[in-house]
This record gives sequence, structure tokens and C-alpha cells, in this order.
Amino acid sequence: MSEKADLKDFDVRELILGLAKNFAAKCDEENNELCFDIPESSGRGYVKATLFSHGVGILDIDFQLEEPLSIELSRSTIQPLRMIFNRESTIGHRFSGKEEPMDIHHLESAIISANTRNNTILNLPANTPICIFNLEINRKVFEEKIEDFLPSMNIDLEQLFRDVNGINLFYHKSHYSLDISRAIEEIIECELIGFTRSVFLEGKVYEILSHRLRQYLDDLSSPGKRKILRQTTVKKIEEAAEIIKAELENLENILSLARRVGLNQNTLQSGFKHLYGSSVNTFIRNAKIEKAKELIETTDLNITQITYRIGINSRSYFSKLFKNQYAMSPREYINKVRKSTSSTSQTA
Repeated sequence: MSEKADLKDFDVRELILGLAKNFAAKCDEENNELCFDIPESSGRGYVKATLFSHGVGILDIDFQLEEPLSIELSRSTIQPLRMIFNRESTIGHRFSGKEEPMDIHHLESAIISANTRNNTILNLPANTPICIFNLEINRKVFEEKIEDFLPSMNIDLEQLFRDVNGINLFYHKSHYSLDISRAIEEIIECELIGFTRSVFLEGKVYEILSHRLRQYLDDLSSPGKRKILRQTTVKKIEEAAEIIKAELENLENILSLARRVGLNQNTLQSGFKHLYGSSVNTFIRNAKIEKAKELIETTDLNITQITYRIGINSRSYFSKLFKNQYAMSPREYINKVRKSTSSTSQTA
């Protein structure tokens, strides 16, 4: 493997063939898919490319290298529009002739277009998991598909797609959404074959493209007005849910919880609605009642002790919530569970 690869920046077919040559690896081709494994002498993993109609293609890179690799995508008459989704370790990115680094971190996506003066350069570190999903569009060919839609597009998107020869340098980066993450996983894990596989993959690719373009427009809004849930935000919301479950007895207010996980209160609320189908308060209430049920089943605590253990100060309020959830009072459930346990013990 050469430590530097100069690849033709035309489409994903040219990219994967250039990478295979750099690794001295054999590239297998079947229908519209190409794939090669990284030789053991260079590391482990694979590179896969899939081509679709109208100049659209994807490149799936999942490997770990023994030595760092710098990839420079050389200038061509057609500069593709590239959308990189980084699923693992940070990768280096910059444009040739410019010293400013534009690294792409875990769960970030960058929309990139080089121009006739500045090449795209990717620097991939050694001994680190590299997992990149790259969606690439030849805008000259793709123009035929979207020509009728361009006049009604947002002006920023219209300019981006009309720049078919890549005259303007373009770079936009943000954390990608949960919907995009799920669609990428469905592509990578797809076990279909033949025509049904091709149709399924192409549909998912356009789903990703649609989500990414919507998110680009959403990114132009101020953070407080964004409507699309990013993958990093999901992790923070899940962290908040775990805190709620672990600290029911001494749970802080919602504002404190939001600050603790690094979100504003509105984002936390909308995130819980999206992930769990409820407000934060409803999630907390349900978590408390589920914990109370567990304590009844696994301890000898009385109702008052359980009430305080889950952070509720009113026994009557707790009883009301429990009955709404399980169609019986806490006392009735205690009698039912402990009578059953007692009978089992006597039989044994």
C-alpha cells in the first residue's frame, strides 16, 4: 500500500478501482456493485461501491490500516457533489492549496465540492477504525433528473446543483440525523440479492439524499429553531433517560436535567417526544410507576417506603398513578404478588 493515493475524482467506480490498485487488491464486480478486501499486510476490512442511474453512487469504507493513508482526489472536468457520513473515528479533510483543516468527526456529515483549483484531500489515520459512508453525485448527469425541480428549489440548493462543473468550492458540516443513521444501517445490513436488492438500495440512497438536503436547510436555521433530531442529540436524550431511571428518588427538575446532558429544555422535550412518544414529565412518571412495580415484586418494602423510594411525597397520588397504569391499587398488587410468593414457598 502506498501512503499517498492520487485518485480520479469522477465517480465511485473510479474511486474504488483506484483504491484497489493502491492496495494491490483484486476488486470483484457483480451487477452494479464492486468490492475488495484490505490485504492483511495493510490492515483489515473492506471497501464497497454501488452505482446507480443518473450519476449517483455510494462508497462504503470500513477498515483499519497499519499505516496512515492520504487520499487526494484529482481535478477533473466534472466535480462531483460528495456527502460524507463519518460513522467512526475522526478523519482529516482539507482542500489542496488551503492550510485550514476541515476534519470530519464521529457522527458528522460533510457536503463537499472541490473546484478546478483545489482538490479534496482525506487523511485517514492508522490503527484506528475508519468507517465512512460516502454518497456521490455527478451533477452533470444528475441534472437531467432534477431539471424540472430546480426552479422551485431553495436558492442555496439550486445553486449547489447547478454548479455542474464545480466552479465554486463548497463545504458544509454538521451532525447527521437519526433518520440518516438508520437508512445507512439498512443499506449496510441489506441481505437481498439481485433486482430486489438494487431497487431497495437505490430507494434508501434517495432517502438519505432527501434527509440530508432537508437537514442542510434546517442547519441554516438558528440552533433553537432546528426541527431535525441529530444523532448526537439522540445520545444525549438517551443519557437523560438513563439518569431519570437511576435517580428517581432525588431527581432534579427538567431544566437541570437538560443542562446536565448539554441540551436546552426545548430540545430535550422535543427529543423525548420523538424517541419515547411522551413528554419528559410523562416519561418520569411512567418510570417511577414501573420502578414501584419492580420494588413490590422484589422487596418487602411497604407502600409508604416505596412511595418515597421513587421520589413521590404523596401516598394517595402514588396510588392513583399506579391504579391508572395497572388497573389495581398498590395494596391489591402487593397482596397478589406476595400471596403468590408465599404459596410458592409453602409448596416448595
